[in-house]
Amino acid sequence: MSKKETPLFPLRKGLHTRQAHVDLPAGTFEEEHARQGFFGRTTHLYRLHPVTDWTRIEGPLRPHSYDLNGLQPSGDEAIRASMFGSTEAAFAPICLLHNHDVALHWVAPAAMDFFYRNADGDDVYYIHAGSGKLETSFGALVYATGDYLVIPRGTTYRFLPDSADQRYLLIESFSEVTIPDRNQLGPNAIFDPAMVDTPELEPYDATPREWAVHIKRENEITKVFYPFNPLDVVGWKGDLTVWRINVKDIRPVLSARYHLPPSAHSTFIANNFVICSFLPRPFEEEEGAMRVPFYHSNIDYDEVLFYSAGHFFSRDGIGAGMVTWHPQGIHHGPHPKAIPLSKTKERTDEVAVMVDTFRPLKATPAAGLVENVNYWASWK
Repeated sequence: MSKKETPLFPLRKGLHTRQAHVDLPAGTFEEEHARQGFFGRTTHLYRLHPVTDWTRIEGPLRPHSYDLNGLQPSGDEAIRASMFGSTEAAFAPICLLHNHDVALHWVAPAAMDFFYRNADGDDVYYIHAGSGKLETSFGALVYATGDYLVIPRGTTYRFLPDSADQRYLLIESFSEVTIPDRNQLGPNAIFDPAMVDTPELEPYDATPREWAVHIKRENEITKVFYPFNPLDVVGWKGDLTVWRINVKDIRPVLSARYHLPPSAHSTFIANNFVICSFLPRPFEEEEGAMRVPFYHSNIDYDEVLFYSAGHFFSRDGIGAGMVTWHPQGIHHGPHPKAIPLSKTKERTDEVAVMVDTFRPLKATPAAGLVENVNYWASWK
């Protein structure tokens, strides 16, 4: 059997439902035990208690949550130790979680009087709050809250924000970021490629002065200086460029009868991780269909969720600007109030960005500054 094959008729023992996530046996809680995220072989276990009803956890493996609101570049040693590259006041990404494939940073940029180039990887920015202009080698793009900005490795760019209140999530990928195959949904599903915006060439500042490009390579900065604006591009052709898509232009895949797995909401993919967008949508309509995420342990992936806007009904005590991290091997799922609450609503209004990583993540000292250390007990 190849890795992608799944037995058509799974084994069935004891109490179970024939269709996953629908009509659970009375008094049971469904747990999905699956490989390869939500793509591999799967078994559903029907338990008498939620698997998150633990009394205590001893050891390093536990769920985490972080409140990024107010996390700013500063002289704090933990902050300095978590800046993997630029430490300039106008552009100082603070790394929170990382592995060999991806790093997640919190950025609060100001108008940059220098240009930046990442020679380590692609940069994907989610604009949590703010707006402005992104100047790049390919031209300029205006951006706003809710935008994803995809910047290929080696691109020279800088941010010129409209105001001081800017908050971006930076997902730095050490492999090329692409979009997933839509398969039977067709090429125009989720978002039509025509909704993508790319930079436009415009007159650039040709003032003869010293211009600086800060290049990050292996998390060290090299500064290269020119007597002219390095964005002196007057034309280009090709299919490698910066691009932008707003979450309002992403149309979630829906099912009125079945709670789809997170993988259905994949927006970007790269080696060993995926970026998903959870967006406002109607709840499932059919009687007996689950309306909340099922319990699971993501045995092959770490799961990170950044909460951007709306009401996050499946998580108590979580608001905009916060992050949860559920490592491989320990269960997570909806909080106790989520199941009855979902029955009183017709739709979800949440906006969240999920990053699932195949390799385990490590937290930085900066993340420890804003961690809710009692998050593990929030399912009680």
